Amino acid sequence: MKPNIHPKYFQTQVTCACGNQFTISSIREKMSVEICYKCHPFYTGEMKFVDTLGRVERYQEKQKIADSKRAQVVAKKKKKEEEKIRQDHAPKSLKEMLMGLQ
Repeated sequence: MKPNIHPKYFQTQVTCACGNQFTISSIREKMSVEICYKCHPFYTGEMKFVDTLGRVERYQEKQKIADSKRAQVVAKKKKKEEEKIRQDHAPKSLKEMLMGLQ
């Protein structure tokens, strides 16, 4: 191995936002994390969203908007179909009735 090209290796103290601390080996002396195995929902079994940038809320808002738009589209389609049925059953003009007999 070449001398003086490898980084120093430390026993690093990792501190989580929940207060948990543990030691790992790393090239950094200290580390801080937002979430760890003590507070992550996958490991704790809790049903909570881990989101610091608001992505989950934005996604849920988009879903609400999409649901309302979907309901509007369905209502519009239904109205169009009813109008078509009404036109099909509407009395025809004399010309249309005579053209249909030929």
